[in-house]
Amino acid sequence: MIEERFDAIVVGAGMAGNAAALTMAKCGLQVLQLERGEYPGSKNVQGAILYADMMERLIPDFREEAPLERHLVEQRFWLLDDRSHVGMHYRSDDFNEERPNRYTIIRAPFDKWFSSKVREAGATVLCETTVTELVRDDRERVVGVRTDRGGGEIHADVVVLAEGVNGLLGTRAGLRARPTPDNVALAVKEMHFLPRETIEARFNLKGDEGVVIEAAGTISRGMTGMGFVYANKECISVGIGCLVADFQRTGQTPYGMLDHFKQHPSVAPLIAGSEIKEYAAHLIPEGGYKAIPQLYGDGWVVVGDAAQLNNAIHREGSNLAMTSGRIAAEAIAEMKSRREPMTAKNLSLYRKMLADSFVIKDLKKYKDLPMLMHTHSQNFFLTYPQLISKAMQNFVRVDGTPKLEKEKATLKSFVKARSWRGLIGDASRFARAWR
Repeated sequence: MIEERFDAIVVGAGMAGNAAALTMAKCGLQVLQLERGEYPGSKNVQGAILYADMMERLIPDFREEAPLERHLVEQRFWLLDDRSHVGMHYRSDDFNEERPNRYTIIRAPFDKWFSSKVREAGATVLCETTVTELVRDDRERVVGVRTDRGGGEIHADVVVLAEGVNGLLGTRAGLRARPTPDNVALAVKEMHFLPRETIEARFNLKGDEGVVIEAAGTISRGMTGMGFVYANKECISVGIGCLVADFQRTGQTPYGMLDHFKQHPSVAPLIAGSEIKEYAAHLIPEGGYKAIPQLYGDGWVVVGDAAQLNNAIHREGSNLAMTSGRIAAEAIAEMKSRREPMTAKNLSLYRKMLADSFVIKDLKKYKDLPMLMHTHSQNFFLTYPQLISKAMQNFVRVDGTPKLEKEKATLKSFVKARSWRGLIGDASRFARAWR
């Protein structure tokens, strides 16, 4: 086992961990990164969205060699009932720019490539290694880690916890509470493989253009959740996620919900005839600003999903993870350059820098929305999608009924389902939570 002392140890090799390790290594720090998988990304077969702006800050020329799938030129939002969807699409040729803003990726090959850049920067990356506990000194400061390998402890000035939303290391050490079921979603995904030309025909794409579809409504059966469809080069990522608390409350299964989503009339034609080769389940932090734990202490910081840094409203996670990892690394490098100890007081710079970034500002803006969606999930994910779908069908169907009668019937259906007081209350609560 490695015996030397390091400036920093990073636990985890996902987006946040790689961003932290890369940034510190580039700053000249001696960095050890520990990953329990066979290689970074080996336990992550999911498809995801990569946000170029955050990646460019880490690796400016990443587009030249990163394993990217498609650059996104179209965003679709669907509100579904069981037989239809009401949609909003945005597509622009502006996204066929020289340096596109967003890409679809497959995490396993991407994380492996990302880790190779961490190694090139000078960090030591050790895989198939599980960190079993944090090492503390007699003053309860974190001074290193203990792993499942032989050779004793590994010491460092600071430990960066990038172990994911359900990481047990920080909770066992008492650094953060274990996330509650109403603050974590379980997402299940499948990779549906089709010929490239078939995907492009079904989604109206050319070249490396891509589309992402995000869907909400009756597919979650009244629970707080969403479905999604990503067009990759030779496969389509299809998935759905809901709060763990809702799965526990209703007894619904993630697999059953995914099958239900795939059979929806708007989704089934997109994946017809495909071959399913990969399946994955993934926990996602959904608690928002109010669920963020303590982010630093004597000898440690926490980043990414482990810090509950996920914007559930805009479905942004990887960019927050990379940004938090980079900012934590910059704060650590700053302390190192000053030859300051990695105390909680000094590492509070990380929290201050994060507060000045879009990460905390965006999460703070939507701080009340996660709870609103959870406590009123029946209305927002079941009742309103059904009412809106029926209203749209009534609007476009031509059957000789006077338009005024149709409008009155539609309004009456909303009032019957929610009452005037309920409608005004829902609108008011949503407006207050959004601003």
